[in-house]
Amino acid sequence: MSTHWHPYPRLFEILLVPEHADDHTGPPDASTALRSAVVEVTGEIGESGYPRYAGSGMVADIDPETRTVEGLLIDGYEVDYGLSARVRDVPDPIGGAQPPAS
Repeated sequence: MSTHWHPYPRLFEILLVPEHADDHTGPPDASTALRSAVVEVTGEIGESGYPRYAGSGMVADIDPETRTVEGLLIDGYEVDYGLSARVRDVPDPIGGAQPPAS
């Protein structure tokens, strides 16, 4: 994992939820997640053109401005239909607060 400074948030939490949870109002939470992982920026740019994040079996390209998952592998496999990935900010224990979403 990269420890060099870059303009992207260093950590995110990815929550894998059933698509029917899309009508769930408010920010994503672990109560509807089938699986979650805290991922850290790798310093690489993914095929989607967004920064790559990895951790706990998940590898994702995340748009840091919109907090949108643009590509996701879980344990090396693509996500099944009917599942959706949500992103939640995680406080950075090393660097303090992360940059806010634009």
